[in-house]
Amino acid sequence: MALYAIGDLHLHFQSELKARRQLRERVWKNHEEKLRLACEKLLKPEDTLVLVGDHSWGRKLPECEEDLRYIQALPGRKILIRGNHDMFWDAGKTQELNRLFEGKLFLLQGNFSSYGDYALVGTKGACFEGPFYLDRRGRILGWDEEAERQAKKLVERETERLRASFEAARAAGFRRYLVFLHYPPTNILEEESPFTRLAEEYGAEQLIYAHIHGESRYGDSILGEKNGIRYSLVSGDYLKWQPLKLLD
Repeated sequence: MALYAIGDLHLHFQSELKARRQLRERVWKNHEEKLRLACEKLLKPEDTLVLVGDHSWGRKLPECEEDLRYIQALPGRKILIRGNHDMFWDAGKTQELNRLFEGKLFLLQGNFSSYGDYALVGTKGACFEGPFYLDRRGRILGWDEEAERQAKKLVERETERLRASFEAARAAGFRRYLVFLHYPPTNILEEESPFTRLAEEYGAEQLIYAHIHGESRYGDSILGEKNGIRYSLVSGDYLKWQPLKLLD
């Protein structure tokens, strides 16, 4: 039995693909087939795969049916985190969606799942991504303060959802935690955030995130060990469509 994670599949079996990166970059060519083959090689039926957000370009559930069937057909148990592009998934309807996909998929948003004696907790997350004002050398001179204020409101909301996930797991008797966010836990200006502090407060062992694309951005947030927590980026293009093993 093993636990794996990967994010940002950006499937579009029923929707028009508009992302320039997916249209142009070689790593995205036939990525659905690359991931399927990698999963069939790596995962056994008893394994668990956490998909860390941005599953589908479809805006409504009927436009995502083929994308979700593709995910269901991958080996093992599948757990989904909500991404910023997952318009089919309203946070308030998570329980309803879990009833709809019972036995096929588990949607992790403010609730929790389990893997052995670990609780898998999570939410979409949020962080301030700009706009930033740069000089000719690419150094940051300033940023849009109104956009920053709006981002802080989203961070506060998502922090509370993550705390609710931790508390639900704690109430069920769990004391070991893995945290899953779609957004990175910090932006390029931050060394810590409410998400990293919350992970430290509850003694989480790992924090796994996605959302970041392109080699120039892979180092935008925390990677590796920090304050006793292992931070991992699992965007599909970063992993070259090979799911990352988190636990045996």
